[in-house]
Parts: sequence; C-alpha cells; structure tokens
Amino acid sequence: MSTTDSALLDPGQRSDGTNADALRARLLATMPVTERRARLAGVTTSVLEGGDGPPIVLLHGPGEFAATWTRIVPALVTTNRVIAPDLPGHGGSKELDGPLDTARMLAWLEDLVGSTCGSPPVLVGHLLGGSLAARYAARHAGAVGGLVLVGAYGLGRFRPAPRFALALGRFLARPTVRSQRTLMHACMADRDGLGVEMGERLRTMEAYALEEAGSPAVKAALRSLMPELGVRRIPEGELARITAPTTLIWGREDLQVRVRVAEAASARHGWPLHVIDGAAGDPAIERPKAFLRALRASLPDET
Repeated sequence: MSTTDSALLDPGQRSDGTNADALRARLLATMPVTERRARLAGVTTSVLEGGDGPPIVLLHGPGEFAATWTRIVPALVTTNRVIAPDLPGHGGSKELDGPLDTARMLAWLEDLVGSTCGSPPVLVGHLLGGSLAARYAARHAGAVGGLVLVGAYGLGRFRPAPRFALALGRFLARPTVRSQRTLMHACMADRDGLGVEMGERLRTMEAYALEEAGSPAVKAALRSLMPELGVRRIPEGELARITAPTTLIWGREDLQVRVRVAEAASARHGWPLHVIDGAAGDPAIERPKAFLRALRASLPDET
C-alpha cells in the first residue's frame, strides 16, 4: 500500500467524524454540484444538485453515498437537472426521527421529488436505490417520467454468488482496509485497473466508504432497510403497475444481483436491458461512458 493509501484509509481517525467529513468534502469538491440540506419525511437530507433541464434523480445503493455517481454527473449536468441525495441513514443524511421502513422511505422519496423536480423525473436507482425507485414508480403512476434500474434489488430472489456473499459478510463483521479490498474485488470486474484509471479519487471514495461502514447510523439503516428493500422480492403484481418507461442496466460480471435476474425481468415485463461488458456491480463507476450511452438511450425524448 502506498503512503497515500495509508493516510486515506487509516481507521484510527474515526472517533469524532472529522476524517469522514474531510473525505466527503474532498469528493464533493470534484463534482459540478451544490449541496443543500432539506427536511424530508423527518430526515435531514443532504441533496446534491446541478445542471439545468429535465430532472434526473440518482439513488445510490446500501452503504454508499451520492458521490458514488461522481463519474457520470459531469456529463449529465450538461443536459439535465441532476438531483443526487444521500439516502436516509447514509452520508450526510443521518439525522432522522424514528425508524426507517418501506413506508418511510417512500414518503421520503415523495418529498424529495416534490421539492426538487418541476416535472416528473427520471429515477435512476442502483441496488437498494433501484428497489426503492421501482416501488415508488409502482405507486405513483404519472409522477415518474422514466425508471432506470441498475443492478437493482427486488426483481428476483436475492442470491448473490458465494464469493461476493463471503466477502460482504467478512466486511460487515469487521470493516478493515483488508476486508474492504477483498469486497471491492468481488464488487468490480477489475478493481486494480480501475484504481489506476481513477487514482486518488477512487482511494478517497473507498476511504469514505470505510468510515461510513463503521458508523452506527449506517449500520442501523442497513439493518432496517436491507430486509425490506434489499432481500425482499417486489411482488410481480406491483411491478406490473409500473407505467413509466423502464430500462435495466447491468454489469455482465455482477456477482451481487446476477445478470440472469435482469434477463428474466426483461422478458417478463418487456423492459429493455443493457448489459455492460467489463463491469460488475457498479457500471456507473466501472464503465461510465458505456453507462451514459445506455442511460441516454433510455431517456424520454423530451430529455
């Protein structure tokens, strides 16, 4: 590990949150967005906003944060109004009243859309964010202009590959630099190649994610949200109520929600599926140009 890696990933600076704050600020400084705070369904929420045009709402996955969209936001803000919140219990959205459950999350998303979007937005959801976006679209016909599900939970049985499940279990039990690195190799098709490509920006993202993994608020949020929005399959009748144009984007080497889940959902519902080669669990980070091509192909004509 390089000296830079050691400085960024030192878990010994977690006692007062200042290291996490510094890492977060470093990430946000690289993005063409402004951050504001909004009270949504009793959650003080960090919302990143940038650009002008038809609205796109980006919803990240479990244990992540809005800055994980860093590689696609610069292009999106040239054509769209981009809204990227930290999900409740994550990042800058840890101040909340009461427990989190599906109803609370749906109310939170309704408040977010109502306060940031002047017209029905395209919802882009990754993993947990995808499950939330799909459930919201099923309940709010006409309020969603489009739906893009990226490696989303809820479309089939949650049966990750053993390699991923083992790495995730070890990381959750003891989040360290070593266990995180093993998990990142299971999450990505080529973690080392991506590290060369992204340099310090990826190291900063991983360092912040490691800080977040030790946060009691994040742990509590995942204990509540994963059973309801992650592991639990969305009923087919509910998915059938989605009227917004829906597209699936998947990494071909995804070990968490494998591509056969997307293929089956595509066949059942007639949703177009874009499979991105050379990507696993997060194609927006691993293959941003291919991801953007697939995303733009899915957008309504007016966007």
